[in-house]
Amino acid sequence: MRRLRASDAVVYQRARLEGFERHPREFRVAPQDEEALLRGAIADRLESSFVAGAYGGDELVGIAGFTRFEGAKLRHRALLWGMYVRPVARGNRVGDALMEFLLTEARDQGIEHMILTVAADNERARRLYERWGFSVYGTEPRAIKLPDGYLDELLMHSRLG
Repeated sequence: MRRLRASDAVVYQRARLEGFERHPREFRVAPQDEEALLRGAIADRLESSFVAGAYGGDELVGIAGFTRFEGAKLRHRALLWGMYVRPVARGNRVGDALMEFLLTEARDQGIEHMILTVAADNERARRLYERWGFSVYGTEPRAIKLPDGYLDELLMHSRLG
């Protein structure tokens, strides 16, 4: 487990694209949106946000990140985003390891409140987040538009302090 940096942009984007393509109903980002990003934009994201990479040997098997809000009144909060564990690593508690790594870092940075969104029918992800102290505080109806309809998103939060 380690923080990903700009030099990890290619392997990181490859993992994100895999998740978006394999699980279109579990992510709000479409593969074509991610593909359109230039490598420099991906590298900038890795430097400006805290993005964790879980490794199985030399292979990146899981990713997740958080971005701290800016401003004197909002710096106590952050948004958790982009959680994906490759199928080869599922069932090995990689998601839990990513959550522990991210939340420890967030607390070390003085973040007191973490929020996230999750597709309402993504039960596996919701259970993971609930295990780590997140609870639903709202639902955004029809938040994600797919070719065959819409998905609601659950809004979740956790107090880290």
